[in-house]
Amino acid sequence: MRKVLLVLLIFVAVVLVAADRIGVRVAEDKIGEQVAAQYNLQQQPDVTIHGIPFLTQAVGGEYEHIEVGIGDWTEQGVTVSGVKVDMRGVQAPLSEVSKGSSANVTARTATASAVIPYAVIQKEAPKEVKSIKPKGDDLAVEMTGNILGFAVSGTAVVEVKPTAKGIAITPVSVGSDGAAQIPLALVKRQLTWLVPVADLPVGSRISQIQPTPDGLRVAATAENVHLNDLQATRK
Repeated sequence: MRKVLLVLLIFVAVVLVAADRIGVRVAEDKIGEQVAAQYNLQQQPDVTIHGIPFLTQAVGGEYEHIEVGIGDWTEQGVTVSGVKVDMRGVQAPLSEVSKGSSANVTARTATASAVIPYAVIQKEAPKEVKSIKPKGDDLAVEMTGNILGFAVSGTAVVEVKPTAKGIAITPVSVGSDGAAQIPLALVKRQLTWLVPVADLPVGSRISQIQPTPDGLRVAATAENVHLNDLQATRK
């Protein structure tokens, strides 16, 4: 009898785990469909609902952690890649979700992150900038051309800062092959530019920037976010 009960308990546990995992996959797919349809995304986003058991979270309408992978995102004609939204403390009433509604879905915090490729940054740069690569918390740019009548061919170190209009890129030092003889103030006048990406999908301004081998990784965090605050991709 004990063996029978043990086998039965194991069977019930397996069924419950299977139901839980099936439920989470269905919910992830449903959320992805809703987000794609509501915001006219070209591809359905990848959704991951963290936390076990899922069914308990679904019944209670409270989720610890949900990630939404959107992919490419375009703002003011500039396309960034690898956009993800990391939501914590999500409130999603079962009655709303079952109707396919996201009107009352909220998150305590939502952090969006993305990568701005260096090719995109260089496209916005002055013509004297020939290449860009990371240098610690700054960027190193190779430049060739003329700066206010001075022929230059060398490297400048530029800093990156978030602003209300986008990411400001400003030289902080110059050197080699003639560039060192040009005052930094003059170089700034010629080699300062703006990448017009100020916000990410959570509707919050970019506050973190980190150079990586692939581009600038940027992030923005907002509190008490409604799912409806995710902005539509604009091409």
